[in-house]
Amino acid sequence: MTRTIEVALIGQAFMGRAHSNAWRQVRKFFDLPLQPGLHTVAGRDEESLAAFADRQGWGRATTRWRDIAADDEIGLVDVSTPNHVHREMAVAMLEAGKHVACEKPLAGTLADARAMRDAARRSKARTFVWFNYRRCPAIGLAWQLMREKRIGRVYHVRATYLQSWGGPDTPLLWRFQKKHAGSGAHGDLNAHIVDLARFLVGEEIVEVHGAVERTFVKERVIPGTRKKGRSNVDDSVAFLASFKGGATASFEATRLAGGHLNDNTIEINGEHGSLRWNLENLNELWFYDGTVSPREDGWRRIVATRGGEHPYADAWWPDGHISGYEHTFTNQVADILRVLARRKPLYPVPDFADAYETQRVLEAALVSARERCAVKLSEVR
Repeated sequence: MTRTIEVALIGQAFMGRAHSNAWRQVRKFFDLPLQPGLHTVAGRDEESLAAFADRQGWGRATTRWRDIAADDEIGLVDVSTPNHVHREMAVAMLEAGKHVACEKPLAGTLADARAMRDAARRSKARTFVWFNYRRCPAIGLAWQLMREKRIGRVYHVRATYLQSWGGPDTPLLWRFQKKHAGSGAHGDLNAHIVDLARFLVGEEIVEVHGAVERTFVKERVIPGTRKKGRSNVDDSVAFLASFKGGATASFEATRLAGGHLNDNTIEINGEHGSLRWNLENLNELWFYDGTVSPREDGWRRIVATRGGEHPYADAWWPDGHISGYEHTFTNQVADILRVLARRKPLYPVPDFADAYETQRVLEAALVSARERCAVKLSEVR
């Protein structure tokens, strides 16, 4: 018999739409022992909230997010708000005994992330973090190949996340204000590629050797006015690091890379081969098998949408019918529901403790950039 867990969402913007679609869609494609009920959505914009709830399928709407904590019908709360309120909301829900799924990065500051991790440790509830790119079929295939040691010992990890939307004409949104975001491209974009690197390699980063942080656009127009305000987060951060096993790593995130829309790329080079992936071609995994003869040497393009062979593909379309960005969220919801039903997910789903390790790396990179020194992760707690 299929059970239901009632879900509440906090947030009605871009991520609110992406998450709503996933919670609504998952039951139509995945055969799961637990199904979500779209119980309540909470948001600040009262004028648009009712329309959002109606369009996205939420049963109720409220501007008082704390009411969710007191509602015994709700079992899981999805926090898809700006970073600075993650801690307050997530901790309140955990203390009320509810499972929590939180947007990335875990928080705007390391201190807030630590408090969230500790609250999760004290709670019997489960936690999840929306590092949804782990749920791309091609990334799932890469994870399998890495677990099978197909590329052997890892030598290098090379990851970039390049966007171009943050130019001088972009207004002073919350993402450009430290009090709301914590950091800029670093927390928004480097968080994703650090998580992917840790997930695929299966090791922790132990040292950041050096970093460069830059804010190129220091003033932006305040929305709805002609005045300008200060942008006090990074526009770009690049850093070098090492994994526990000795592999070197480079990470770069920017919102000022002209011509790059959402260019999230990771490449891993190993003793016996290499893997590479790009979000803008998210169904494709490129694999280099260094064990074949020179006559057959070269990169192999794998389209990871073949049912029965590739992660999540069975739930969707016929072979080669491409999956998209929105499917990564639905795939994650399926694994969240498997965990809550005490079933094994296809791949590890990041919880608050896992996401805290990514936050530690982000913090080490900022310290390295500002103090112009190497930073051991053992020093960042």
